Amino acid sequence: MKPTRIFVDGYNLTLEQGTGVATYARNLSRALRGMGHDVGILYGRRAGASKDLLAREIAFFDPASKRVPKWLQTLRGYRRLAGHPFGQKAWRVPVTGAVISQSLPVADEIWNVRDLFPLADTAFDATGHRLPVKFPEPPPDIMHWTYPVPVSVKGARNIYTLHDLVPLRLPFTTLDNKRRYLRLSREIAATADLIVTVSECSKRDIVELLGIAEDRVVNTYQSVEIPETYRTMSDAEVSGDILGSFGLASKGYYLFFGAIEPKKNVGRLIEAYLASGVSAPLVIVGKKAWKSEGELRLMFDDNIRYLVSDGPRTFTRNRIMLLDYAPFSLLMSLVRGAKAVLFPSLYEGFGLPVLEAMHLGTPVMTSTAASLPELVGDAALTIDPYDVRGMVEAIRALDSDAALRQRLSQAGPVRAEMFSPERYRERLAAMYARLGVTQISPNEDSPTGASS
Repeated sequence: MKPTRIFVDGYNLTLEQGTGVATYARNLSRALRGMGHDVGILYGRRAGASKDLLAREIAFFDPASKRVPKWLQTLRGYRRLAGHPFGQKAWRVPVTGAVISQSLPVADEIWNVRDLFPLADTAFDATGHRLPVKFPEPPPDIMHWTYPVPVSVKGARNIYTLHDLVPLRLPFTTLDNKRRYLRLSREIAATADLIVTVSECSKRDIVELLGIAEDRVVNTYQSVEIPETYRTMSDAEVSGDILGSFGLASKGYYLFFGAIEPKKNVGRLIEAYLASGVSAPLVIVGKKAWKSEGELRLMFDDNIRYLVSDGPRTFTRNRIMLLDYAPFSLLMSLVRGAKAVLFPSLYEGFGLPVLEAMHLGTPVMTSTAASLPELVGDAALTIDPYDVRGMVEAIRALDSDAALRQRLSQAGPVRAEMFSPERYRERLAAMYARLGVTQISPNEDSPTGASS
């Protein structure tokens, strides 16, 4: 039986530090390959379609493309749209190995449309419709967009993953243009062949807020995948990593990891941590995003100087360590070595950090909001994310109750198995079957085209 060609977009895959959606796209492409399908990635990089195939390959992998002002990019976008009113043409990237590149997602084919995603934004703002993309040869059978982008592929079944509707549910936590986001979400909901999401909570939001029929939304959850290398590291190796890199003692600190933005509730976490009086430091690993100054203000607020006797700010700076970034290997060691992971988010479509920590056997405190309760069950300590006092008591309980930590440490990996790669492929297969796709056979080998 001929494999089904299923393409995934590269919208988030070019980000330097990645995102949860980038992880989703990589795990999706890997799962599709394991299900026996032919996998393609459609990018929107600045590279043009040179007739010289070597030049085309070099240009695609060159990140130094000249940036242009947004107004000029928009003007050029209108010109391109006027010149090609019926769609933009994709071109295939020859991945011969002649160009040494950074790792790509698992894929058999790589395609590109120059500046696809900003061009699609321009088209949507002008017309209110998705930008069509045409392929010079048979298009993929299914185009799986991993993010709500205003693009569609002609001749393919177009499905879209809507991870959550946070800009609509908690508008104060994001910088999105909310009216535009609502228009785009409604356009996708009305025209997509299928909507995919990652939790029952997100499914309810999509059905209720966008007015879409429940049977057109499928929840596949996500896959929690941590390489065996990091899962099987000895305690001594983990201890050596965190002590040598950060001066931290294993099981002697608390950890938050994720973007620092209002949705993550870092401000209340810091407030609760300081009020708890625990001696173990709090380590925060995350890139500062929108409104991060407000979330971190307690760390540097002169109003708390009365808490110390040897000068202002020493109290918080000695107790809280802020890291903008940690490479994946060190981050996994930080998770493994933490006394507990604290993740009191206001809203999550899925909540990957929580399940990653549970998978590694680290106790977790998280919130009762959105999808998090359905993910963690009774394998984590849950609190009302708006209740600082409740958070204080939870931190104190984790700090003083070794039996509680032991129970959560044992329950976490068991619960996380519900979101294993194998279970994820089963849910994906059921979802694609609704579009007439049959799984060929499990295939864990590397693809014949691009490699991961």
